Amino acid sequence: MSQSLAYKRVLLKVSGEALMGRREFGLDTETVTAIAADIGDVVALGVQVCLVIGGGNIFRGVQAAAGGMDRAQADYMGMLATVMNALAMQNALEQLGVPTRVQSAIPMSSVCEPYIRRRAERHMEKGRVVIFAAGTGNPFFTTDTAAALRAAEMHCDALLKGTQVDGVYSADPRKVPDAERYDTLTYLEVLSRDLAVMDASAISLARENSVPIIVFNIRAPGAFRALMNGEGHYTTIVENA
Repeated sequence: MSQSLAYKRVLLKVSGEALMGRREFGLDTETVTAIAADIGDVVALGVQVCLVIGGGNIFRGVQAAAGGMDRAQADYMGMLATVMNALAMQNALEQLGVPTRVQSAIPMSSVCEPYIRRRAERHMEKGRVVIFAAGTGNPFFTTDTAAALRAAEMHCDALLKGTQVDGVYSADPRKVPDAERYDTLTYLEVLSRDLAVMDASAISLARENSVPIIVFNIRAPGAFRALMNGEGHYTTIVENA
């Protein structure tokens, strides 16, 4: 692996909504393939990659709970949606020749492996992309928190949050044209300013385990690879900015 690469092992968090493309629901095949191609390019550099994918393009437990469904039941349904997205991403990666494993926090041996930390680490050491599905396996925790947890467990050098904008802004730049963009922030600044990056549990967990969070535009072709070379536009969240 090139000595110039910024990170050796990373966890990429992708929202379910990022897989929709221009659709209002479900999966857009071209978008999934494009993201898979970017992941494949990074793996080809020698970076060890693992993923957590949300399920909001299929089912959102929080919204269902707000509509009257039992929160725990709704969250379990959301976890199953993440498994569907993980299998779709696995298919896209393997069609590009990238070896991949899906590990689920909810055992379902017919379709994927159960989550076993040391096995996941071994897969990555062998150059396989590991996709962690079903969140933490527990209700009341988001996939953002699952991403922070898995990044800590896998001893990742950074947690990458792939969004639809090129970093963290003071407000949604798609709605507020003059929103301020930040190059660096501290964990406490994100929490105190209530910036919409990840939920508070995820930010706190990353902080406790000294895992830097990097927010970038997953929809921009080549942005993931550029980030690995310390290039492009992104926001870095650390203890002392």
